[in-house]
Amino acid sequence: MRHGKKFNHLGRTTSHRKAMLANMASSLIEHKRITTTLAKAKALRMYVEPLLTKAKNDTTHSRRTVFAYLQNKEVLTTLFREVAEKIAGRPGGYTRIVKLGNRLGDNAEMAIIELVDFNLTYNTEAKVEKKATRRRGTGSKAKTDAPVADAPAAAVVAEEVAAPAVEDAPATEEASDSTEEKSAE
Repeated sequence: MRHGKKFNHLGRTTSHRKAMLANMASSLIEHKRITTTLAKAKALRMYVEPLLTKAKNDTTHSRRTVFAYLQNKEVLTTLFREVAEKIAGRPGGYTRIVKLGNRLGDNAEMAIIELVDFNLTYNTEAKVEKKATRRRGTGSKAKTDAPVADAPAAAVVAEEVAAPAVEDAPATEEASDSTEEKSAE
C-alpha cells in the first residue's frame, strides 16, 4: 500500500529518481537556472531547498551530508562558497518556479526553476534590513505617542497641523524679503 506517500515518483524507479534529482540539483547550483517540466521543477524544489539550508552552516558534517546527495565536488564548492553567502540572510524560499508554455512535442507543462538571489532582474534595488522581531503589541507605541488624557484627540491633531504652518510662515516671509533685497540691488 502507498498510504501517506505524497511525493511525486515522476514515473521512475527510486535509484533513477535520486540520480536524476541529484543531477538536476547540481545543474541548478552550477547554472543558477534550468528549464524543465513543471512536475520535475516542483520535485527538485523539495529536494534542493533542504540542501541549501544545510549549506548556510559551513561545517564538515554539513558538507558531507550535502555531498552524499549531490556527489559532485565542484558543485559542492560552488554551493558552500558562492550560493551560501548570498542566501545567508534568507530564512527559506531559495528557489523560484516560473511557468512557461507547453512543450510542442508532448504538450508537457514547462517551467524555469532558478535561485532567487541570483536573478538580477528582480533584485535590482538594494534591500533594506528590517528588524528581526515580530512583536504585534501596538500598546507600547500608542502609550508613548498618546497625548495627555484630558485633551481630546482631535484638538491635539489640530495643534500638530497648525504648528508646522506657523513655523513655515516666517521662513517664506524671509525668503520673499531676500528676493526683494536681491531685486533692489
